[in-house]
Amino acid sequence: MPQVAPAAEAPKGLLHWLKKEALPLLVMLGLLAAARDSLANHYQVPSGSMQYTLMPGDRVVVDMRAYGLRLPFTGVELLHTGQPQRGDVAVFDSPQDGTRLIKRIAAVGGDRVELREGHLSINGQPLAQAGTDEVEDFGRTLAQLDLGQGGGPDIAGLTVPAGKVLMLGDHRGNSADGRYFGLVEANALYGKAARVYYRRGEGFTWQAL
Repeated sequence: MPQVAPAAEAPKGLLHWLKKEALPLLVMLGLLAAARDSLANHYQVPSGSMQYTLMPGDRVVVDMRAYGLRLPFTGVELLHTGQPQRGDVAVFDSPQDGTRLIKRIAAVGGDRVELREGHLSINGQPLAQAGTDEVEDFGRTLAQLDLGQGGGPDIAGLTVPAGKVLMLGDHRGNSADGRYFGLVEANALYGKAARVYYRRGEGFTWQAL
């Protein structure tokens, strides 16, 4: 009979440990997951479609609050915090197949778009800087293009409807972007890419986008 006591006490000890340690740990993990889903997250760049701004394998900090504070694990917006802007690099789900992508917001609602040989014009104004055709000026930011594989499909006379955005890759000839899957709902953007924090061959960095 003396052997029964330890066996009977074991579940009590386990229950005590679960109450004392496991429950707070689960709560903490839940809070971290909620913060990651609503406040900040990270993304690993899978391809070269955003060269030279982003390179394959780059790890990027994503600001989840840039376009709206959402209820964790849902798409329900609790607080509107900003509008997508031309030139922002944003993370979103492809409207074609749901794949998570990262591209540049090339145009927003109301913009009239022309794209010729990889060169973008918005509302009749070419974005290429004087003296170079591979740097585009979005006003808030500059985009260093990669036209090594040409410019990809042209866009002629597109006016972006309200509530939509046009997403393009900086590697214009090697980007499966809005020219293929169409326009994206502005309120469906997952977040704004803020900084590169790791790059292959360089290690940890803190490069603003």
